[in-house]
Amino acid sequence: MKKHASHSAIVTRLKRAEGHLHATIEMIEKGRNCLDIAQQLHAVDAAIGNAKRELIHDHIQNCLDGSGRTMSPGDALKELKELSKYLG
Repeated sequence: MKKHASHSAIVTRLKRAEGHLHATIEMIEKGRNCLDIAQQLHAVDAAIGNAKRELIHDHIQNCLDGSGRTMSPGDALKELKELSKYLG
């Protein structure tokens, strides 16, 4: 897969998720309030979800929309259907 312009933004989002996850682990180890931990886990989940969504949308726009596509339209449709299960 070639690197797209959005990949650096996706890496930034994943690093943010990594920071939230690290903070969550520390909170659990220090016995912090469960509500605070749940809020931090929500931030981890949201950051990863946003990165995933951006990666999939970028792939659709740059690889499956027909411009510069190296696969047949049928293969592109098959891949789009496969990708759609990860959007939820």
